[in-house]
Formats: sequence, structure tokens, C-alpha cells
Amino acid sequence: MGDMTNSDFYSKNQRNESSHGGEFGCTLEELRSLMELRSTEAVVKIKETYGDTEAICRRLKTSPIEGLPGTAPDLEKRKQIFGQNFIPPKKPKTFLQLVWEALQDVTLIILEIAAIISLGLSFYHPPGESQEGCATAQAGSEDEGEAEAGWIEGAAILLSVICVVLVTAFNDWSKEKQFRGLQSRIEQEQKFTVIRAGQVVQIPVAEIVVGDIAQIKYGDLLPADGLFIQGNDLKIDESSLTGESDQVRKSAAMEMQPLKSAEGGDADDKKKANMHKKEKSVLQGKLTKLAVQIGKAGLVMSAITVIILVLYFTVDTFVVNKKPWLPECTPVYVQYFVKFFIIGVTVLVVAVPEGLPLAVTISLAYSVKKMMKDNNLVRHLDACETMGNATAICSDKTGTLTTNRMTVVQAYLGDVHYKEIPDPSSINAKTMELLVNAIAINSAYTTKILPPEKEGALPRQVGNKTECGLLGFVLDLKQDYDAVRSQMPEEKLYKVYTFNSVRKSMSTVIKLPDESFRMYSKGASEIVLKKCCKILNGSGEPRVFRPRDRDEMVKKVIEPMACDGLRTICVAYRDFPSSPEPDWDNENDILNDLTCICVVGIEDPVRPEVPEAIRKCQRAGITVRMVTGDNINTARAIAIKCGIIHPGEDFLCLEGKEFNQRIRNEKGEIEQERIDKIWPKLRVLARSSPTDKHTLVKGIIDSTHTEQRQVVAVTGDGTNDGPALKKADVGFAMGIAGTDVAKEASDIILTDDNFSSIVKAVMWGRNVYDSISKFLQFQLTVNVVAVIVAFTGACITQDSPLKAVQMLWVNLIMDTFASLALATEPPTETLLLRKPYGRNKPLISRTMMKNILGHAVYQLTLIFTLLFVGEKMFEIDSGRNAPLHSPPSEHYTIIFNTFVMMQLFNEINARKIHGERNVFDGIFRNPIFCTIVLGTFAIQIVIVQFGGKPFSCSPLQLDQWMWCIFIGLGELVWGQVIATIPTSRLKFLKEAGRLTQKEEIPEEELNEDVEEIDHAERELRRGQILWFRGLNRIQTQIRVVKAFRSSLYEGLEKPESRTSIHNFMAHPEFRIEDSQPHIPLIDDTDLEDDAALKQNSSPPSSLNKNNSAIDSGINLTTDTSKSATSSSPGSPIHSLETSL
Repeated sequence: MGDMTNSDFYSKNQRNESSHGGEFGCTLEELRSLMELRSTEAVVKIKETYGDTEAICRRLKTSPIEGLPGTAPDLEKRKQIFGQNFIPPKKPKTFLQLVWEALQDVTLIILEIAAIISLGLSFYHPPGESQEGCATAQAGSEDEGEAEAGWIEGAAILLSVICVVLVTAFNDWSKEKQFRGLQSRIEQEQKFTVIRAGQVVQIPVAEIVVGDIAQIKYGDLLPADGLFIQGNDLKIDESSLTGESDQVRKSAAMEMQPLKSAEGGDADDKKKANMHKKEKSVLQGKLTKLAVQIGKAGLVMSAITVIILVLYFTVDTFVVNKKPWLPECTPVYVQYFVKFFIIGVTVLVVAVPEGLPLAVTISLAYSVKKMMKDNNLVRHLDACETMGNATAICSDKTGTLTTNRMTVVQAYLGDVHYKEIPDPSSINAKTMELLVNAIAINSAYTTKILPPEKEGALPRQVGNKTECGLLGFVLDLKQDYDAVRSQMPEEKLYKVYTFNSVRKSMSTVIKLPDESFRMYSKGASEIVLKKCCKILNGSGEPRVFRPRDRDEMVKKVIEPMACDGLRTICVAYRDFPSSPEPDWDNENDILNDLTCICVVGIEDPVRPEVPEAIRKCQRAGITVRMVTGDNINTARAIAIKCGIIHPGEDFLCLEGKEFNQRIRNEKGEIEQERIDKIWPKLRVLARSSPTDKHTLVKGIIDSTHTEQRQVVAVTGDGTNDGPALKKADVGFAMGIAGTDVAKEASDIILTDDNFSSIVKAVMWGRNVYDSISKFLQFQLTVNVVAVIVAFTGACITQDSPLKAVQMLWVNLIMDTFASLALATEPPTETLLLRKPYGRNKPLISRTMMKNILGHAVYQLTLIFTLLFVGEKMFEIDSGRNAPLHSPPSEHYTIIFNTFVMMQLFNEINARKIHGERNVFDGIFRNPIFCTIVLGTFAIQIVIVQFGGKPFSCSPLQLDQWMWCIFIGLGELVWGQVIATIPTSRLKFLKEAGRLTQKEEIPEEELNEDVEEIDHAERELRRGQILWFRGLNRIQTQIRVVKAFRSSLYEGLEKPESRTSIHNFMAHPEFRIEDSQPHIPLIDDTDLEDDAALKQNSSPPSSLNKNNSAIDSGINLTTDTSKSATSSSPGSPIHSLETSL
């Protein structure tokens, strides 16, 4: 937002351990020990050891004004002697570690054990060859060759397990690789301004070397430790170092300690920052719930299957046929039991959708990669999917909705209101000189207007855009601001009051040649004019300016300008006598009795593509609200231009002050009921402070006014937007104009600062959701059919028609391939034509349920027909009731093949989930889908024709193949039949996967793998951990759900219902204070107990990576006594146990 007058400081680096000072006058050790001292001690040490900062500069061979020479050999030498300015990244997991992790899956372990037992038994031949008497079913066809081949099934199961594990590990590995790429991109984005060879250049943070002179401005994260050479009013938030949340004031020759400490205390911070979303994303909550339900069903089914098989066998053998249990027959019986067990496990494997986490991962990773092209840099994966559910966007005006190229188009100067830039000759010379000085000196010296890069382009604006507009005005008046600046260089400025969201103005004091002082001020016109008591008239003389003149001026000048959508800035000055010297710290007296020079209207044109983007949002059921610091008339004019409000509609435009009066009760506390009265109609919030923005976002999120909880996205660019960005469900930071602090707090960075990119993000988010639904629709059909077939087949024929290895292959098609194919569907514009789903919409809608059950009926009918009368239709041997090691039958092969064909064609049906007719629509835009369907088909041919014993297949003839494919094609026809049945008739269909209350992640689960899984993994594993990290997890789940339902949590139905937002705002750290001591409004002790709850609402403020030079920003540490920045990994989590 505003600029600190550039404070230069010295970046010192302390990475490398080797300590030969070489040809520099300081060694690494000396510098490090210097950096470990704080404030006054450090100043004393510098005086004792070196003399002053100049001397240190000389020792390090650098100049405070020119900076380093910047030649390559010199920089190299510095890097070698003092080390580089970056923290080496954590080693990525090796592929083998990932394989080992994938092997931990319980179902796989059960399968491995079963396979090994089956292998061992197939090699064990009991001495007594008299096996005739053992078991009836085995009679007859056991010949030698078959007994030899008994090991094949076990081996095949092991092999398929290995396949599944390798695929999973590979996916994890590529995902991690992508995430690292993303991280390094984010890190490379962070540039810093240093002076080299007298030129101000921007370099990546890692390039900074010892001896660099850096310029810091408001809202920067300091990239290294250093000494402060010169600057004004510098305050640093050192909470990430000390846990103290107050800003620390710095004066020259003190040293600044940002976050990069010698031990690389940065790694923990990243982890903490990414774990700030305690609440699961909507999708993960729904999926988890669904997965647990399916898992339970699968477990029950497989248990019943095993029990029925075992009972049937024992009853048949020992009761009906009255066989005695002979010791020499034991191995045979055990083999039967193992076979039954394997069938049971197979049912379980098919029932459990392991593919779901995979589908989510693939879909998110794919979207994130593609979103880069749409100028969205996603920092937290789940933000992508949350965006699809967004119901409200609170957007900044400047730079997001507008182009952020400020130009002065109107001015009120010397009693005349000019509707365009006045002719320089018409302005009195005295006024002109005052005006040029006031603008040139009272602005950050880093703000400049440079010649355009290309012929005919607009001049480049560097630095603060509002100041650029004013400097442009000086150039339009044919004056030169550079000349003024070179006469009054930055070092000579006497005192600077930088701009911030409280003052809403910036002032600079200079000493005139006659020793008296003059202060130039500029700022929001209504604020500065209140402090003016004189105004310059046409001849350049001050005349009295009374309150009623001011009211008239507001009516005649400021309001008309604002109604044209202009931002009004007032420029003023005041002279002080040389003695007695005024008390500069008493700001209220200093900023008073000003003389107004002029008021200008600055235009910031609306970006051409914004009105269309906002129309799309409104069509998609997303309300766009504008939150801006501008005057209400300006804001309203721009909101109309953008299409946020349409004349004649029923809506509210409020100023921050009025908004606060309306939402607070007599005691000044914020009440949720009052916010609920306002926010549904509120479209524009003007003259708002960052606190108002945060209040509004929190108010909308916590509102129970609508049946759906609102999902709010917020855009912000300034340091002071941090709290709102963190509070929102999705925070967008501006990639070009945004400060580091804002980027750090955000979930997605808009690399082109453009509102229409947000619409793209919505599209991608909805697409993720739909992809998962498509996958589920396909997956569940297969699950239902496979489980029922295996179950009934086993009960009626004592043997599953689909063998273990075949099931694993089907599982592979369903899970891995289908998730790849369906999760990578590109989004279409039609996604923006529907309303957001919201939190309570079930994952599986009625239409999808109709599709799942409809297709399951078709598939089951055909498979059972084939199973019981298939041998007659094809005139082949029946495969039913085959003995233990019989060769594979054509009969069962046909069933297997038909099953797979039906899945393949159903995969095409699954591409549409809203009951559309044309399932081929846009199929060629997704090459991955086509490749996978054809590839699966090819592999299926190989398996059937050449799979032989391991796959329990025997080769089929052409006509049999034709029948299989024909039955598969029937799926497409049947899909049309299903689409014809109106869903509204099928009231009895239940939906599944609904989220009722906000599900929090159970405590132990968050703590569980903090160590070994880095944050990228965390975001994705969260679902997976649950899934099937063990069926035993289900119990925990039930326990947790019960805990949530129990009275313990009644208060959490509305999160934070007990902590009124007031405590939060009046919390000492949250008051935006400006050098007055602050008195906590509430005793800190009663915040203790809320802190735990609030830790859910406000993420730990490790504004991580480095530290922020916040001038007097706000910092959201919930409570210093529970400082969330202690560096124990995962510390933010521990708060949950205190609140439970």
C-alpha cells in the first residue's frame, strides 16, 4: 500500500560454516556473533569493534550509496567466503521409501499373507498319497500337471500386488516432484531490491550476498539479517523470531533480524503455514465419509462370504458326507480354507475404492498444472477445489477490477475546478512551485515514471501507483520532479510519516534554508481537508478556509469527482518556526492547521475484461462484493461500471464507519445477528479498514442465515489484507502488485492480478468436483457388481466366478486407469451455468444414484445369465463346481471378459453426471481418456488370449469375443434408456456422501504423520490416511463422530459461537495502534480459554519465510502465551486438545 521511505540495510549472510575472512575485514564468525546480539547491545558492539556502520561497509568493500560493484568474480568470491542466502530444501523421499509406504496398505498386506500361505501349501505334498478319501469336490480331475501349477495363483496375486504398489509409489513420486517444482517457483518469484553499482535492481532473494545494500519498503519480508543504515519510521514485526507480536521500532545502526537464522529455522515454518486449514475441504470431508461407509459394507460382505464358504464346505464334507477328519488330509483342507480366505479378501479389495484418493490427487495435480496457464499459482492444493464451491467473492478494487494505472484527470487549483489537465501558464508560479515540491518530495523516492519500453506504449509506472499518478500530473504540467528530488535528496528529509491504513495520509518534513521547517502532506481528500484551515487562492495567497467552505467544496468539487469514479487526493502543506522545534511525535498537533494547495481527481480505469467476468460469476451463483478504501461515491461509480450493482436493484453500499455502527451493539461488540441483517444485500463497502474487511469475511463465513454455509473467496494485495486472506476459504493474492506478506497469507496467487483469472479458478474448482463425481459414478457401479457377483457366486457355486487375480486387474482398471481418464477431463464453460453445490449437497446425486443402480442391474442380469445358462448358449463346458486345481474354463473366461467390456463402455457413460444424452461430447478434447480406453482394451485381449493359468483364462474364439463386445456396447444403449427415466419419479433413491456438520480432522490423525509426510503430502494424504490406512481406523472414526455429536460440541455447531468476534478484534494484538501504548480491552486471562478455539479461526501467524517490515500493520497471533510460532513441528495442532 504505502511506501516506507526506502530504508537501506545491509544483508549479511551466515550460511556457510567455513570462516576464512579472506580479503574482507570481517570473518563469518564475527558477522554471525554480531547478528546474535539485539538492539542496543549490537550498537555498542559495533562502536567497540568497528567504529560505525561506515567502517563495516569499508571492511566489506561496499559503499552505502553505490552498493556493490556487482561484477561476477566479486559476487562469486563473496558467495564462497560467506555462503549463499538460501536454505537447502529437505531431501525428497526416495522412490523406495514411497514403495515401502504404499506397502503399508492393510488390504494389500492381507492379500500378501494369503498369497504366501497359498504358495507354501501348493509346494507341500503330504506323505500319505491316499488323498482320495479327503474331499469330495476334488474328485477325479486332479492330475499331476495341475498339482504342479498350484503355485501360480499365489504368485500371480503377489505380482499384481507389486503392480499396485509400484503404480501408487510412482504417483506419489510424481506428485511430490510437481509440488517441489511449484514450491521452487513460488520461491523464485520472491525478488528483492538492492543497489548495485549505483543502480537499483531487483534480484531473486537467493542471489543476495554479504555486503549488498538493500532497499526495503512497506510490507516487505526481509530476506536476510542486516544492519540498518538509514530510513524513516521503520518498524519490523519480529514475531516469527521472538514470539512478541508488537512491531519493533528500528533506528539507524541497529541491526535487523528477520527470520533467516543460521540454523535455517525456516523449514518448520513452511510446514506450519500449510497446515493452517484445520477444517477439511468440503470434498475431502464428503469423500472420507463415503469411503468409510463403503469400507464397512465391503468388510461385512467379505466376512459373510468367507463364513458362508467355510460353513458350506465343512457341513458338506463332514456332516452330509460324514467324512472323518484325517490328519493326512489336513493340508488339503487348509488349502481349501486359504482359497476361501483369498476369495473373501478379493471381495474386500474390490469393494474398497482405493482409487478415490488417487483420483482426487490426479485431478488436483492436473488442475494445478493447467491453472498455471490460466495465471493461477496454487499454493494450497485444496484451495483449487474449494473455489468450485465459492458463493461469494470479496474483491479489492484497485488493481484487481481496475488496471492500476492511475492518471490525474481533474483538478481543483486556485479556486478553479478544471475538468481536464489545466494549461501550465494559467497557474500562479508560487502555487506551481509549492505543488511540484509537495508532490515530488512527499512521495517514496522509489516511485518514478520511466519512458515506455516499446515505441508508442504508455510510460511505465514504477512504485506506488497513486504517487505515479501525481508525478504524471507534474509531468503533464510540463514540470520536472527529478530536479526537485536531486536538490533535496532522501538523506536530507527531516522526518517522514509513512502512509498506512490508519492515517490515510503521508507527510514529509524538510528543513528550509532559513532553518525553519516545512511539512508537505497528501492523502484522502475528506481526511486532509478536515485538517486544513487555509487554502491557496488564484494569486497563490492563502485565504481562510472555514468548515462551511469545506462543506461547500465537498458538495461542489469532491462529490462530483467521486461520482465520475475518480479517487480524490488532497495536497497540502504547513510551515513551522525553527524554534521552539515542534514535538514531532505528537502527530495530532503536527497534522493540523494545514494549507490546502489543490485537490486532484485520479482515475483508475476499469479493466476491459472485468464486466464480462463479473457477469459470469453472477450467472454461476457467486455474489461479487467490492471492498475498497475509496470514497463511497467513487466506489459506487466503479461498481456500476463493473456490473457489481445494477441501477434499480435493491442493494446496500456502506462506508466502513456506518458498517461498524450497524453491526455493533451498545457496548461496541460485534453481533452476528446484526451482520446477518446486512451482508446479504451489501455489495460495496467503501472507506473500509483492513479490520472491516476481516470482520465482513468472518461475518459471512460464520453466518447461519442461509441453509448453505457461505464459501468466501477474498482478493488482496496489501500487507494489511493478511488477516482477511487467511480467514477466507480461499485467499487470492496479487502476483504483481501484492506484498510478500499478502502472498504468504494467500492460497492462490494471481500472476496477472486480473479478476477474470478468478473466474478461471472457479471453473477449474468445479471441474475437480465433477471429475471426482464422474469417477465415483463409474467406480461404484463396478464395486456393486463385482461384490455381488463374487458374493452370490461364492455362495451358490462355492467359487467366485471372478478370480482373485482377475479382480485385481479389474481393480487396476477401475482405480488407477479410470481415475486418470476421468480426472483429467478439461473444464468447459457450461460449468459456470449452474449454482455452486455448497457443503450439504451430497457427492452422489439422485441422478448419479440412478445411473449406478441402473447400470448395475444391467450388468448383474447379464453376468448371472452367463453364469447359469452360458454354457448352453455357447455350447461349452460348464465352469461351475470345478475342483481345486482345475484348468481355467472358457465359461468363466467369457464372464470375466464380458465384465471388463461392460466396464470399458460404462466408462464412456460415466463422463456425464447430470443426465446428459450425448456422452461422446468433447471426448476428443481429452486424449488421455481415449488412450486409456484403447490401451485397456488391448491389454484385455492379451490377458484373455495369453493369460492362461495365472489369470485363470483360456483363449476365446472370435465369435465369443464378438458377443462380449456386443454385450459391452449394450451399456451405451442402456445408458440412453436410463437417461429417459425422469429422476424426479425415483423418490426412493438415497443420496450419499453428505456433509452435515463441519467435520474437523480428529486430533490423532493430524498429529500422526506430521513428521514423515511433508506438507504437499499432508494436503493429499489427509484423505488417504483415513481411507484404508487400516480398517481399525474405522473405529476411531466412529469414536470421533460420536464425540462430535455429543454435547461436548454443541457449541461448535456454529464455529466460534461462544467467542464473540469482539474479543477477537479487541484483542490487544489486533488493535491497529500507532505508537500509542495500547491498553488491552479485555483481560488477557479470559482470552486464554478462547485461544484454543480461535486457533481454528485464525491460522498461526508464522508470516513465514522471513519477517515483515510492517509499518504498523496488524498481526494475527491469537495469543502470545500460546505463541503459535514456537518451532516445534506441528505446534498449531496441539491447540485442539486443549479445546477438547
